[in-house]
This record gives sequence, C-alpha cells and structure tokens, in this order.
Amino acid sequence: MDNWRVIDTGLRSAARNIALNRALLEARQAEEIPSTLRFLRFTPAALLGYHQSAEQELNLDYCRAHKIEIQRRITGGGAIYFDETQIGWELYLHKRDVGTTDMQAISRRICHAAATAISALGVDARYRPRNDIEVEGRKISGTGGAFDGNALLFQGTLLIDFDVEKMLRVLRIPAEKLSDKAIASARERVANLKELLGRQPDVALIKRYLTEAFESEFGVEFSEGDITLSENARCQVALSEIDTPDWVDLVRRPVSDMPILEAMQRFPGGLLHASVIFDTATRTIRQVWFTGDFFVNPRRAVADLEAALRDLPIDRLAQKIEWFFASRPVDMLALSPDDFLTVVRLALKQPLLANNP
Repeated sequence: MDNWRVIDTGLRSAARNIALNRALLEARQAEEIPSTLRFLRFTPAALLGYHQSAEQELNLDYCRAHKIEIQRRITGGGAIYFDETQIGWELYLHKRDVGTTDMQAISRRICHAAATAISALGVDARYRPRNDIEVEGRKISGTGGAFDGNALLFQGTLLIDFDVEKMLRVLRIPAEKLSDKAIASARERVANLKELLGRQPDVALIKRYLTEAFESEFGVEFSEGDITLSENARCQVALSEIDTPDWVDLVRRPVSDMPILEAMQRFPGGLLHASVIFDTATRTIRQVWFTGDFFVNPRRAVADLEAALRDLPIDRLAQKIEWFFASRPVDMLALSPDDFLTVVRLALKQPLLANNP
C-alpha cells in the first residue's frame, strides 16, 4: 500500500498560500515529494483566476476599504473570496495516481470521496457536476483542478461559517444583486456546516474524515509530515514573484472590455431582468444573473441556469437554454424558456454591441 503525506499549513496570507501551491506542485512534478494532502486557511483575500483581470472581476474600492488582500492564483477559474470561515484542502498527485487526464472524471472521483467525508459529520452531502458538493441543493464546497505536466493540483473549499454578503460585495456584480432580497436569495443557495449542524463543527474531525475518505478512495495510507527544505526553498522563490504588484497585475484589461449589460421585459409569466457580464474580446457571456417577479420551481433552477450560461460563447446561447430546460423538470407557470433567451438577447443588444448583433 502506498504511503502519502498529509500536512496542515495553517492560517496564512493569500500570497504565501499561493506560493506554496506553486512550490508543492513543482516538487510533485519533480518527484521530490510523495503525493500530498494539504489543509490550509486564508486571511481575508480576493483570489483571481490566473487569466483574470482585477479591474474586471473585483470591487477594488471595497477590497481596499476592508483590507482584503488581492491575489492571483496559479490555476484558472473564476474569482472567489476566501477567509478564515472556510477550510481549504488540496491534493498534489501524479497522473498515475488518477490514471487519466480527464478532469471531469477526476472531479467526480475526488468530490464523491469528499462528499462522503462531509456526510460523516451528520449532513447529506453529494457531488454536483461539474465540480461542486452540495447539501439538499445548497453548495457547501467548490472544487477545481489543473495539471502541470504529470503533476495534478486539485483544490477544494469547505464552508464553515461563510458570509455570503461579503463575498458578493468583493466581486464586481450588478447593484441589484446586493439588495436585501438578493442577498437572502444568495444565502439560500449555499450551506454552512455551522448552520446545518447547529453548532460549531470540530475542525480536527473534518480533517480526519477527509483524510480517511481519500485514503479509502485511493487505497493508500497517509502519514503526517511537514514542508520539506526543497519545498521551502521553492516557496521562497515563488513568494518573491507572487507577493508583488507585477504578479497581481499580470493580466490587466479595462472594465470597458467586459461591461455589465442589462435588460428587463415583462412577459405573460412575469417581469424578467437579466444582467450580463460580456467579454467583448472573445464574445463570451462570462456571467448572467436573472432577477424579477416570476415563479420558478424548484427555486434553484434559476441558479442552475445561471451556472449553465457561465463562460458561454454567444452563438451557443439559444442551444444551451433549450438544452437546460429540456434536461430537467422546471415549473414556470406562464414563463417560457424563450423568455430567458429573449431578455438575455435584449441585454446583448446594448449600444456597445450595436455593430455586432
């Protein structure tokens, strides 16, 4: 049976955590360390995906006013808010450990194991494609992974007592999403362990269950370890590059290249408002939010539709909306799938796009 390592690097700044990401991934690629499970926590930070621009993704004024560190991850994906109210877990593996480079298959396998661990705490956690873990339809953990050569970094977060409103204010989103009603709706879409259990969860127990779940999934044994000298040396080199404005500003694009476009229309089924973040360079819908006065059951269907439309080329919009409503039962009374398509298209026909309908 293979022996893997588990480490806990504790509470650190975003720059130091990301420098460790690079150091451990490089060390695993160089075969200097065994496959490793790492637990970590962040001081308050807004984390950009590797290819993102802070101006386009974050409310920079809010971050500065509340002393929230802005950092760039070494992995892709979207901007997220991270603080002490979440536990991070990461797996540093070799390709042979997972036997594939299919990230969807890897996500399914690892998330099923993590969901088993979370369920052992007393909740019914389940994997939700593509890369979330949920409890009764509410997200409790987000995950993502990336390869560097033969080395894999797979990351996850677990919400302990997370402040959804703070997350919304950190991100660059439409003002109406910060209304009391919108914040209450956002809270309904996520789940915190403290709320679900009715008590402060035992962090040591969480780590133990996750460790045991990954041992069982991969047929290995974990031994507690520390950061090695080579990892520490790699981390210092990485930190000297990452803890700098040049790294944070590695990608800089003006807000004008990614406007928030909005439209509203009343249909027989109710009033529907769409806010669309649109990437003019790639003609991609980065994010859509639907609000208004309408009936949808199950209520999470709107959030699922928003997720389905994320990072979508506009020429696939109609096809994606048709697929979404054909793939699941959704009761909308008099509202139709075409109504969602119509209001998004209206938003995209703002003056900015008048020459590119």
